[in-house]
Amino acid sequence: MLKILLPVDGSTACYKAIVHFIQLLKWYKEVPEIHLLNVQLPLHGDVSMFINQENIKQYHQEEGLKDLKSARDLLDQAGIAYQYHIIVGDPAKMIVQFASEKQCDQIVIGPRGLGTVQGLMLGSIASKLIHLSPIPVLLIK
Repeated sequence: MLKILLPVDGSTACYKAIVHFIQLLKWYKEVPEIHLLNVQLPLHGDVSMFINQENIKQYHQEEGLKDLKSARDLLDQAGIAYQYHIIVGDPAKMIVQFASEKQCDQIVIGPRGLGTVQGLMLGSIASKLIHLSPIPVLLIK
């Protein structure tokens, strides 16, 4: 069975990519094992001096669940099984690491235009992911 990783950041581009991905599932002989992944950015500065690690972990979990909500709702409505995960770190690096650890066959992501010359077609995370990943990356616009 194929394993597909869908990084989710809660953006409109991500939502559109999930909608399109659900339509693409007809291409597969069998429904792949789907993993939704939300990567939270670590808190900067001296936050950990004032807030305990348990509260920081809870914060990341709550924010991750918010970002995953629309993707989970779409997959639930379509009756598609999935697992979801929330981790903390640099998004592109963590996506590649997670995909390798789970032995995913493909990463499916929605590109995000940034409005700069370098980011006209791809967001910085999508661009970085393409360069870092040894696993095929499918960009869905």
